[in-house]
Amino acid sequence: MYRNLSEFIARLEREGELQRVSVPVDPVYEIAEITDRISKTPGGGKALLFENTGTAFPVLTNLFGSERRMALALGVGALDELSERIDVLLKQAAAPRNSLSDKLRALPMLAEMARWFPRTVSGRGACQQVVLTGAEAALSALPVLKCWPADGGRFVTLPMVNTVDPETGVRNVGMYRMQVFDDRTTGMHWHVHKTGARHYDAYKRLGRRMPVSVALGGDPVYTYAATAPMPDNMDEYLLAGFLSRRPVKLVKCVTNDIYVPADCDFVIEGYVDPAEEKAVEGAFRGPYGLLFARDRYPLFHVTALTRRRDAVYPATVVGIPPQEDAWIARATERIFLAPIRMALQPESAPDDARSRYGPQRRRRFDRPPLRGAGRESRPVVVGAGQMMFNKYLLVVPSGTDVRDSDALARLLRRIDPVRDLVRSEGILDVLDHATATPGFGGKLQ
Repeated sequence: MYRNLSEFIARLEREGELQRVSVPVDPVYEIAEITDRISKTPGGGKALLFENTGTAFPVLTNLFGSERRMALALGVGALDELSERIDVLLKQAAAPRNSLSDKLRALPMLAEMARWFPRTVSGRGACQQVVLTGAEAALSALPVLKCWPADGGRFVTLPMVNTVDPETGVRNVGMYRMQVFDDRTTGMHWHVHKTGARHYDAYKRLGRRMPVSVALGGDPVYTYAATAPMPDNMDEYLLAGFLSRRPVKLVKCVTNDIYVPADCDFVIEGYVDPAEEKAVEGAFRGPYGLLFARDRYPLFHVTALTRRRDAVYPATVVGIPPQEDAWIARATERIFLAPIRMALQPESAPDDARSRYGPQRRRRFDRPPLRGAGRESRPVVVGAGQMMFNKYLLVVPSGTDVRDSDALARLLRRIDPVRDLVRSEGILDVLDHATATPGFGGKLQ
């Protein structure tokens, strides 16, 4: 779709979705303040390319900060096209194939799916046009942002953290913030429920160092895929291939055996030693403007820094909404609600998956619908993969526009707390600020 991040920037400029900032700006506070202000303008403002950052590299922010830019990043005219494409794919995949002719008609779909799988290529990629190792691989060369005065330091906020399960060889690509401690070390903020943390535990059991490589930039579909709630043991680069309709080409890193996209802008190679004492990381001002307390997380040690010659450093600002993470979540809704609902509630139609609060459902009940018919969907929905972190679930009648605040208000006014509300306890995001026990607390459905 895009051969590199610079090609995406050029597309944004042609579409009138980019503002270049040529005056000098400081990665400490100033870039974040400008980005935060622009992201809160109607429609999310424009993507910002800061060209004079006091380093050798420009900084791109707010790249996903509107529905239009999110669609451009994923190669569609509108996010609804993703739902339609997945709907067609699921129906084709689920169709019964009893006859030979039915099976033959499925061959084109299987051939297309085969083209999505990531491929390793020999030699070096564009992300390794410049290779720095040893003392030359200094993180201070990068325009890493410090966003808020109470933050514990500078944080890499759009990293694609590549790890491999040492027991199965399955790759994971996650997005875990990284606080820069010095030129050669950062924190690695993977929560206990995340795949990266499970890989870490596996290496700890084996008594081995854990190779880690962090990619930045490249085709924006990679960055999105790193945020996606993929099932365990599913390759995020397969999702990227599906979205971009082409395989992700991967190259081997210089100082470890991790493979990363060949067209990324930066790759920070290194390792985490599970035998090493964890470091204090944070504080960090997260979503809703809340300051998350310091905690202990593994240390990431840098062994090499590779990059493109024309590398652009991508970053995001996390804070009081609206921010660009809302548009990333909107794309996730379009992509993942339909398959979740088809797998867990097959009587629900994929084209109903429009709610950021949870799936809307169309039931096969005769009129009038049974009161409370949505109750059985609650436990399976809140237990679906990363949806287990959800704190609230609202089940609404089919046809309700959940983005219409007036319609939701009318619905909420009719709630009977005794009949309609179910309170439970379960797993929550470690960053949930309103629970006495980290990672565990109350849910309302």
